[in-house]
Amino acid sequence: MKYVCSVCGYIYDEAREKVPFSELPQSWKCPVCKAAKAVFAAEKKKEPEALAPQALAEEPVLGEKGMVKLSAGMLGALFSNLARGCEKQYKPQEEALFRELADYFTAVAPEVSDADLDGLLSLLQSDLDRGYPEVNAAAGAAGDRGTKRICVWGQKVTAMLASLLRQYQEEGEAFLAGTEIWVCSVCGFVYVGKKPPELCPVCKVPAWKFERTEGRAAG
Repeated sequence: MKYVCSVCGYIYDEAREKVPFSELPQSWKCPVCKAAKAVFAAEKKKEPEALAPQALAEEPVLGEKGMVKLSAGMLGALFSNLARGCEKQYKPQEEALFRELADYFTAVAPEVSDADLDGLLSLLQSDLDRGYPEVNAAAGAAGDRGTKRICVWGQKVTAMLASLLRQYQEEGEAFLAGTEIWVCSVCGFVYVGKKPPELCPVCKVPAWKFERTEGRAAG
């Protein structure tokens, strides 16, 4: 049997490794991206992607009544992503404007009083179970290859974040001892280690594209 990492695509081949995947300890991690054993799944044969019905392609994803009011925090994240997009398109003026909006909405966003790891994990899992599949299906119906590519990257990054949070829940602060947290500036992939990977496991950019996060202030 072969088992595939849902984050980076690394394949664990039982025949080659000589150890059944089920016998690996729960603490075992993907040798490429450091994702937990739990994110691996048995390899499946790829089925040809079915074409969406024409009626579905013509149907709008969200009508006027389906619009959602975004919070200040959501707007901060949205404008931050738009700023990143403009940076990569070499549009400095637009990047600066989106960055200014992102900073404003981030500053005025209220603190979430009941924030905890379980709640955050629930949100991440909801994105993995429903959010990304729905957006990916809508993008496929509309023939939007750009959004489908974003879904692929986003789903992998979200799976990694969920994996890291679960590892942190199990190990506590010991999980981060003697390591650094690195974030890919292109796709957002998060890597925990003394130095960033040579290539991003998700978008394949080199190590210098990673940014080291600053440790939180003692409180």
